[in-house]
Amino acid sequence: MYVPDIDKVKDKMTELEATGVIAQWELPYENLLTRLSAAIFFAEVSDDSQLEALSSDFSEYEHFLVQTNVKKEDAHTLSRMSYRMTFSQEEIERYQENCSSQNDK
Repeated sequence: MYVPDIDKVKDKMTELEATGVIAQWELPYENLLTRLSAAIFFAEVSDDSQLEALSSDFSEYEHFLVQTNVKKEDAHTLSRMSYRMTFSQEEIERYQENCSSQNDK
Protein backbone atom coordinates (compact mmCIF):
# COMPACT_ATOMS: atom_id res chain seq x y z
CA MET A 1 0.00 0.00 0.00
CA TYR A 2 1.29 3.44 -0.88
CA VAL A 3 1.23 5.80 2.11
CA PRO A 4 3.18 8.99 1.33
CA ASP A 5 4.13 9.75 4.96
CA ILE A 6 5.46 6.24 5.49
CA ASP A 7 7.38 6.35 2.22
CA LYS A 8 8.95 9.65 3.26
CA VAL A 9 10.19 8.08 6.52
CA LYS A 10 11.42 5.00 4.67
CA ASP A 11 13.42 7.22 2.33
CA LYS A 12 14.92 9.01 5.34
CA MET A 13 15.79 5.68 7.00
CA THR A 14 17.51 4.52 3.81
CA GLU A 15 19.46 7.79 3.70
CA LEU A 16 20.51 7.41 7.35
CA GLU A 17 21.62 3.86 6.65
CA ALA A 18 23.69 5.03 3.68
CA THR A 19 25.38 7.74 5.77
CA GLY A 20 26.11 5.36 8.64
CA VAL A 21 23.81 6.83 11.29
CA ILE A 22 21.93 3.53 11.44
CA ALA A 23 23.31 0.09 10.64
CA GLN A 24 19.98 -1.41 9.56
CA TRP A 25 16.25 -0.89 9.91
CA GLU A 26 12.94 -2.61 9.30
CA LEU A 27 9.22 -1.91 9.20
CA PRO A 28 7.19 -5.03 10.05
CA TYR A 29 3.77 -5.52 8.42
CA GLU A 30 4.43 -2.60 6.10
CA ASN A 31 1.86 -3.77 3.56
CA LEU A 32 -0.94 -3.52 6.18
CA LEU A 33 -0.24 0.04 7.31
CA THR A 34 -2.57 2.85 6.28
CA ARG A 35 -1.10 5.74 8.28
CA LEU A 36 2.23 6.78 9.79
CA SER A 37 0.87 6.87 13.35
CA ALA A 38 0.33 3.08 13.18
CA ALA A 39 3.85 2.33 11.97
CA ILE A 40 6.59 1.01 14.24
CA PHE A 41 10.04 1.26 12.71
CA PHE A 42 12.92 -0.68 14.25
CA ALA A 43 16.61 0.10 13.90
CA GLU A 44 20.11 -0.69 14.97
CA VAL A 45 22.24 2.42 15.28
CA SER A 46 25.88 2.28 14.23
CA ASP A 47 26.80 3.59 17.67
CA ASP A 48 24.62 4.70 20.59
CA SER A 49 26.05 8.19 20.18
CA GLN A 50 24.02 8.36 16.93
CA LEU A 51 20.69 8.40 18.80
CA GLU A 52 20.77 12.18 19.08
CA ALA A 53 21.41 12.50 15.35
CA LEU A 54 18.55 10.10 14.68
CA SER A 55 16.19 12.15 16.83
CA SER A 56 17.34 15.34 15.15
CA ASP A 57 16.69 13.92 11.68
CA PHE A 58 13.05 13.26 12.60
CA SER A 59 12.45 16.44 14.61
CA GLU A 60 10.02 17.69 11.96
CA TYR A 61 7.52 15.06 13.13
CA GLU A 62 5.50 16.29 16.08
CA HIS A 63 4.91 12.84 17.59
CA PHE A 64 8.26 11.17 16.93
CA LEU A 65 9.57 8.93 19.71
CA VAL A 66 12.64 6.69 19.74
CA GLN A 67 13.06 4.26 22.59
CA THR A 68 14.78 1.03 23.51
CA ASN A 69 13.01 -2.03 22.18
CA VAL A 70 12.46 -3.70 25.55
CA LYS A 71 10.55 -6.57 23.92
CA LYS A 72 13.36 -7.65 21.59
CA GLU A 73 13.97 -10.83 23.57
CA ASP A 74 10.29 -11.87 23.71
CA ALA A 75 9.34 -14.92 21.65
CA HIS A 76 6.54 -13.01 19.91
CA THR A 77 8.36 -9.74 19.29
CA LEU A 78 7.96 -7.74 16.10
CA SER A 79 11.72 -7.19 15.89
CA ARG A 80 14.96 -8.11 17.58
CA MET A 81 16.53 -4.74 16.75
CA SER A 82 17.54 -2.51 19.65
CA TYR A 83 15.45 0.60 19.03
CA ARG A 84 11.86 1.29 18.03
CA MET A 85 10.58 4.50 16.47
CA THR A 86 6.99 5.62 16.43
CA PHE A 87 5.06 8.65 15.22
CA SER A 88 2.02 8.46 17.47
CA GLN A 89 0.63 10.68 20.22
CA GLU A 90 -0.69 7.54 21.97
CA GLU A 91 2.83 6.06 22.09
CA ILE A 92 4.17 9.26 23.65
CA GLU A 93 1.43 9.24 26.28
CA ARG A 94 2.06 5.56 27.06
CA TYR A 95 5.80 6.24 27.35
CA GLN A 96 5.20 9.18 29.70
CA GLU A 97 2.85 7.09 31.86
CA ASN A 98 5.46 4.31 32.11
CA CYS A 99 8.15 6.81 33.09
CA SER A 100 5.87 8.38 35.66
CA SER A 101 4.89 5.05 37.21
CA GLN A 102 8.55 3.99 37.42
CA ASN A 103 9.42 7.25 39.18
CA ASP A 104 6.64 6.67 41.71
CA LYS A 105 8.20 3.40 42.85
